Amino acid sequence: MRRNQGCNPLEHVMARRQFLGGAAAGAIGMGVLGHHAQAVQLKRQEKRILQVFLQGGVSQLESWDPKPGTVHGGPFQAIPTSVPGIHISELLPNIAQRMHNLSIVRSINIKSNDHEQGRQFMEKGRRVGDFPYVGAVASKYLTPADSQLPGYVHVSTRGITDVAGGAAFLGARHGQLKLEGVKPPGNLAPPEGVDALADAGRDQLRLQFNQRFVERRSKALTEAYDASYQQAAKLMSRKEMFEGRASKQDLDRYGTHDFGRYCLLARNLLENGAACVKVTHHGYDSHAENFNFHLEQLGEFDKPFCMLLDDLKARGMLESTLVVIYSEFGRTPKVNVRYGRDHWGTAWSVALGGCGIQPGAVIGKTNDTGTAVADREVDAGHLFHTYLQAVGLDSTADHDMPGRSIPIGDPSAESIKELLV
Repeated sequence: MRRNQGCNPLEHVMARRQFLGGAAAGAIGMGVLGHHAQAVQLKRQEKRILQVFLQGGVSQLESWDPKPGTVHGGPFQAIPTSVPGIHISELLPNIAQRMHNLSIVRSINIKSNDHEQGRQFMEKGRRVGDFPYVGAVASKYLTPADSQLPGYVHVSTRGITDVAGGAAFLGARHGQLKLEGVKPPGNLAPPEGVDALADAGRDQLRLQFNQRFVERRSKALTEAYDASYQQAAKLMSRKEMFEGRASKQDLDRYGTHDFGRYCLLARNLLENGAACVKVTHHGYDSHAENFNFHLEQLGEFDKPFCMLLDDLKARGMLESTLVVIYSEFGRTPKVNVRYGRDHWGTAWSVALGGCGIQPGAVIGKTNDTGTAVADREVDAGHLFHTYLQAVGLDSTADHDMPGRSIPIGDPSAESIKELLV
């Protein structure tokens, strides 16, 4: 289904394809982490990040900061949550029941209404410059030394355009490995009839060609390719995460649509050692038919996300997993002539919870009509510091780069301290 509503048409493609295969549910779980209770406990204590990116800009007024009955409020009501005094949109009934596990920041102003600028700022915590994304930082500093998975995995339906997958100077091995849905990486399985010994020889030849290439040219592209190959090969060594069918019980809970399967795969990746898993739910750029659009989109998002949240909690992983639900910006309070809301980076919201986050809190507020931040204005730089400090990293320190002094977080910003445990 395609909607062309004023931006790049590709940003409005709403994928509803049903991929064959899926995330194996019953076969993968805490059992594969080790037979000994001590090994399982150590795995649970490892810090990790789950990012849920609502691409296009989810409307804060239809999600985290509803204002029913006001001039810009729209048709949906605010409903009470499991935290007394906190209300969110009626489009998120399952999250409302679990609000005691999450918190909301309602006072974000990134001073940009541009998709790419907003996305980059929300990922890097800096407005300009080639700096690594949150996921790349997590990959470098949180990935266990013996991990059999890439540190930073992105489950989506579209490609990425970032050089080195958002790793910047941290190196391509910490960039995001993009998975197109729940399918395993392609073109890695050896051809039929090639045994393990012959396949090892093929890989050795590939490495020799790489070395010859590097001797005469810049090694950056070769390193990026080789890192991507090695990351994908790691996943293929754990291909049981992709093979087989998800259990009927899990599919009933998560849903058989793409986003439900993405959440199931994310659960398996987090359980098995990925330091950061990003799941993208596309299609929130609602320049027209905003209300019908969000009714559909958030209806698809609400339950699968909550099933993932429930499973992390049931497995004892939520206290060691930072969960972030974010966009590149919000939507305009004023409804346009097409019953849509346009880009709005001036006063909007994100939700987060889990590791290091004070649960059931609301930080900041907007004015009565939602047109401006009224209290505790923050931006993506503050959020970046907050995310990393929540998982135990010192975001005010320098990166571990010998001979270079590069602050991890923007020195002009700081964490939202009242949100941290």
